[in-house]
Amino acid sequence: MADVEIMQTMTEVKKTKKVKKSSKRRESEVQISEVDATNEERGGEYTKAMDKDWHSGHFCCWQCDESLTGQRYVIRDDHPYCIKCYENVFANTCEECNKIIGIDSKDLSYKDKHWHEACFLCFKCNLNLVDKQFGAKADKIYCGNCYDAQFASRCDGCGEVFRAGTKKMEYKTRQWHENCFCCCVCKMAIGTKSFIPREQEIYCAGCYEEKFATRCIKCNNVITSGGVTYKNEPWHRECFTCTHCNITLAGQRFTSRDEKPYCAECFGELFAKRCTSCVKPITGIGGTRFISFEDRHWHHDCFVCASCKASLVGRGFITDGPDILCPDCAKQKLM
Repeated sequence: MADVEIMQTMTEVKKTKKVKKSSKRRESEVQISEVDATNEERGGEYTKAMDKDWHSGHFCCWQCDESLTGQRYVIRDDHPYCIKCYENVFANTCEECNKIIGIDSKDLSYKDKHWHEACFLCFKCNLNLVDKQFGAKADKIYCGNCYDAQFASRCDGCGEVFRAGTKKMEYKTRQWHENCFCCCVCKMAIGTKSFIPREQEIYCAGCYEEKFATRCIKCNNVITSGGVTYKNEPWHRECFTCTHCNITLAGQRFTSRDEKPYCAECFGELFAKRCTSCVKPITGIGGTRFISFEDRHWHHDCFVCASCKASLVGRGFITDGPDILCPDCAKQKLM
């Protein structure tokens, strides 16, 4: 409500007299009084209001021109109004009861809305909100408790509302009280430390690694980077070694025996068949081709006639003790 001044006029009878002129506005007023007084040539009835002297019939409501002499009035923008006109023109309407908020009532306002003091109530529980904290939602006002219960955001940990001044921890669309934002396993508050979310749960880094992180099949420690997979099992690169000589196999050719990995050299020395001709291991690594006959084996390139050295791969041959011969050389040997 605009600043107004409610006044009561004071009517008095006095003798007119000349007054020293102090300003142009005052001079004009005094001149009028003097003219009126001169015309009357005797004492008259005057009204003193707004620090001025008025003929009683001249001090009127700015709106309806009714005399304000002896009446209560309101000053607005330097103009006097009777109570009725002021309330009709300027008074606000109460949001609750839809009645005028008169000059004798306290006008409570919030965001261009106005209420009588007795009408300023919580929309939910009707508690009077004068001098109390309140919240507003969808053009309605609520006491603090009703607002919190109906609209305040709640902690994803404990389900309680966030009170004013409470520190809030947020991650994506979820939010927690500071003490509720903790690891679901060890219950330690996470604060500003790193964490890992998994299926709506929050884990500290240590508990997550303990519970979910990939572990090396050999040393059982967590693989943080640079792991390799063999037979669907995880290994540290440095742990994936030859079972016999312990050389690292990551990025190298290797084979296995009884589910254990071996480098090519160790596998050949320990388990591979040996070529009857050169006595070196036939590993089979990398698609190596070889020939077997009875309990003897040859590298593809070693399977040749003992006499003429012609390859016998895909040809008939004749054994001669430890040797193999092509048919031509075998005939010559028999002649």
